[in-house]
Amino acid sequence: MGFGKNRASSSSHVLRIPREDTPLLANTQHLSSSSKTFANVFIAVVGAGVLGLPYSFKKTGWFMGSLMLLSVSFLTYYCMMLLIYSRRKLESHYKVIKISSFGDLGYAVCGSIGRCTVDAMIVLSQAGFCISYLIFIANTLAHLFNYSNPKILGLSPKKVYIWSCFPFQLGLNSIPTLTHLAPLSIFADVVDLGAMGVVIVEDVLIFLKNRPVLEAFGGFSFFLYGLGVSIYAFEGVGMVLPLEAEMKDKDKFGKILGLSMVFITLMYGSFGVLGYFAFGEETKDIITTNLGRGLLSTLVQIGLCINLFLSFPLMMNPVYEVMERRFCEGRYSFWLRWIMVLAVTLVGLMVPNFADFLSLVGSSVCIVLGIVLPALFHLIVFNKELSWHGLAVDAALVLMGAVLAVYGTYSSMLETFGVKA
Repeated sequence: MGFGKNRASSSSHVLRIPREDTPLLANTQHLSSSSKTFANVFIAVVGAGVLGLPYSFKKTGWFMGSLMLLSVSFLTYYCMMLLIYSRRKLESHYKVIKISSFGDLGYAVCGSIGRCTVDAMIVLSQAGFCISYLIFIANTLAHLFNYSNPKILGLSPKKVYIWSCFPFQLGLNSIPTLTHLAPLSIFADVVDLGAMGVVIVEDVLIFLKNRPVLEAFGGFSFFLYGLGVSIYAFEGVGMVLPLEAEMKDKDKFGKILGLSMVFITLMYGSFGVLGYFAFGEETKDIITTNLGRGLLSTLVQIGLCINLFLSFPLMMNPVYEVMERRFCEGRYSFWLRWIMVLAVTLVGLMVPNFADFLSLVGSSVCIVLGIVLPALFHLIVFNKELSWHGLAVDAALVLMGAVLAVYGTYSSMLETFGVKA
């Protein structure tokens, strides 16, 4: 393993370098209560992926989509707990170890290869989230303000809006510490909940009026598509170790995490099903664009755009911590940050569809980060203690996750970029 009793000092030195779990707020040394941990799990998991669920349900069918969402929720919870068990085992066996993040656990289990793998997945997943933010912002603004005018100065509205965000993002992402931007995460979640509430109410009213034709099963060809979107929606696996470390009563963490996941799953399922029920085959990749351009729906959509615009530097922060640690010895580097913002912007310009890109990110890096690596690390840490049943479960998760990641990525690439096999 990466840590050993004879490597305490070097391990401690590695663990002091800024990592992807660096908190947005200053460390107050106060441990979290059960209620605060519940809220923190909610904040860590719930993101923009929920906005693509109704479109995913349109493709998979409402029953298959609901069943898939429930299965992914349970699997995500199970794999999160595998990370917790692996960390507890290592810290109890090697008393000098302090494992604070997913990357630390990767190093403890597999050495530098483990940390590099986790770092790569975190960079790709976080950058993928930010790319989806740009797509959402551009497509939403184009829907609101350029519905009848498909060109701005000869360019598509999407390109204009993405490039308009670019200079402002350079400034926001140049801030060395995001401590002062931490309140934006609270604003983001308030806007998310408000928008979801408005959309759900609108969905119910529209469904009662229109009663569109609905499909319970969309066919196996869309299974991997729906799986990718569902996995993307539960995006908080990288924060589970810091959240458990900050909880006062750690023995209750599994219960609190489970309750949080049940609540989030019910909320996601209601949002996805009602969105599809309201619009049927007319459901769009960004559900809020189905609401039209009335005053309330316009305010909701603009609020979501502001939310994601301000969330962009927060989501990119783990990327900068990994990249600056690897290429700048942990020192702040504005030019590296600008290069990353430019790269994310260029990819955002090439991706046409919001929900399709969610499926691509979920089917590739999120499966590896959320299923394959937790099962693999648990298998390595407990390989001498697991029964044949436990070994089979871990091995099956690793194999299944790897196969789904490869085939799901291929399938989502075809769907996202319109390539015909």
